[in-house]
Amino acid sequence: MLTLIIGTNRPGSNTRKVALHLEDIYRTLGIPLRILDLAHLPAEIFDPISYTTKPDSFQPFSDAVLAAEGLIIVTPEYNGSMSGVLKYFIDMLKFPESFANRPVCFVGLSASRWGALQPVEQLQQIFGYRNAYIFPDRVFLPNINSLLDASGRLKDTEILGRLNKQAAAFVKFVEKLSEVSLTT
Repeated sequence: MLTLIIGTNRPGSNTRKVALHLEDIYRTLGIPLRILDLAHLPAEIFDPISYTTKPDSFQPFSDAVLAAEGLIIVTPEYNGSMSGVLKYFIDMLKFPESFANRPVCFVGLSASRWGALQPVEQLQQIFGYRNAYIFPDRVFLPNINSLLDASGRLKDTEILGRLNKQAAAFVKFVEKLSEVSLTT
């Protein structure tokens, strides 16, 4: 099973809207997908004691990452970087087993013309440091507000095509690395 991480806890975020498209894409491919929405992180994880003792309420998040055949990270750009909650989430996960030898794919979005290039590159460094297998086909969604219609759906067919192409190739990448079939 693949796990998609919504890289923000901002209510009504564009990141969540893009994640819904990805969920549809993977469903169409017949791939089971678990969604980890950082908006649902337990409040206790933000207590400084969590650095040494994780609250039990965080266990489902940790287990979802550890059980994933591959991870899809959807990240917004906040001030030229990833969201603080995404970095904190990464820091709270078990080291090194959370990411070591785990395929990881990235989708970045921003209100700027760069489409979250900087946060994706920063995340690639972090996941590379943690010995993940970085899938090279990244998708960037620049000027995200112009790519969404009034209901929050992506309206740009080229972007949708790139997301579909990335998803299909990532599934093959994960299957090749793990030697398992992901389809249901």
